[in-house]
Amino acid sequence: MKLLRYGAVGAEKPGLLDADGNIRDLSAHVADISGAMLDDVSLDRLRALDTSSLPLVSGNPRLGACVTGFTKFMCIGLNYSDHADEMNLPYPEHPVLFMKANSAVVGPNDDVVMPRGSTTTDWECELGVVIGKAAKYVSEEDALDHVAGYCICNDVSERTFQNKLSGQWTKGKSCDTFGPTGPWLVTRDEIADPQALGMSLEVNGKRMQTGSTATMIFTVRQIVSHLSQLFTLHPGDVISTGTPPGVGGGMKPPTFLKASDVMELRIDGLGIQRQEVRADD
Repeated sequence: MKLLRYGAVGAEKPGLLDADGNIRDLSAHVADISGAMLDDVSLDRLRALDTSSLPLVSGNPRLGACVTGFTKFMCIGLNYSDHADEMNLPYPEHPVLFMKANSAVVGPNDDVVMPRGSTTTDWECELGVVIGKAAKYVSEEDALDHVAGYCICNDVSERTFQNKLSGQWTKGKSCDTFGPTGPWLVTRDEIADPQALGMSLEVNGKRMQTGSTATMIFTVRQIVSHLSQLFTLHPGDVISTGTPPGVGGGMKPPTFLKASDVMELRIDGLGIQRQEVRADD
């Protein structure tokens, strides 16, 4: 299934994408797309519905982030070997974890707003993993049983805030609108191998990132298992698993976003994101 949330900011409704690419409303069956309905039993109940009988959503509504109510939005840094090579950095011994503020998360096609004075706002196309069943001390072998599905995340980053304002990366990762997520949450049964997904990002139609989850240093299984040794992963929690090469900060000379730029992100089987960049008022 491809689960989604549609409607105005703060008033999103749950829905799914049918086989013809139409949005069908799920409001009669679930309150929202959140951790409370991402367990296997609840997802099987939705799969059993006659999709054609669900209300058809007309027009082209705004899409919100594909999941809500999560307790944590976690990010893994420097997790692609070819990206680490691009940045001339050694491969980490363990997954590098940082947090993105939940308030940064927006819809997949919402504007990305650069903070006042920003001159080094950058892009990062990433595979998002959404937890479906609480995970604590899980093995790598069992890790994917705790995953509800996958989505696209754009880990938008302000590099000066991230690297030169002291402290952790969170400063440059948590600005408002710096977490476009979606367009939909694709349940894990539709993704045969999360380590075999092509991915790309374009800015103004120019390809900047081309990669594959095959070059992850730590796989989805390893990441979920590792994090579960540290704290409980709750249903609905999101893990953004790192980015392939081609970020602006790694270019020579470095290239960053400016107002009116348009980013377009793709991951095999997970849809497309598109954001216009604007400066904060």
